[in-house]
Amino acid sequence: MIDLENLMKDAPEREPDLPLPSLEDQKRIAAELKALEEKGELTPEILEKYFGGKSTH
Repeated sequence: MIDLENLMKDAPEREPDLPLPSLEDQKRIAAELKALEEKGELTPEILEKYFGGKSTH
């Protein structure tokens, strides 16, 4: 039988969930990313800014 307490104790710490941006902010972000993609300027660093799990915007 699996000991859940030991599994949780040994599990890495999880970052707290970040709240979703408002619908208006989501639309603005999508438009920014689409414009960058169309210009060929969408880089992994830019995607990391929005989807990397850090609140930087």
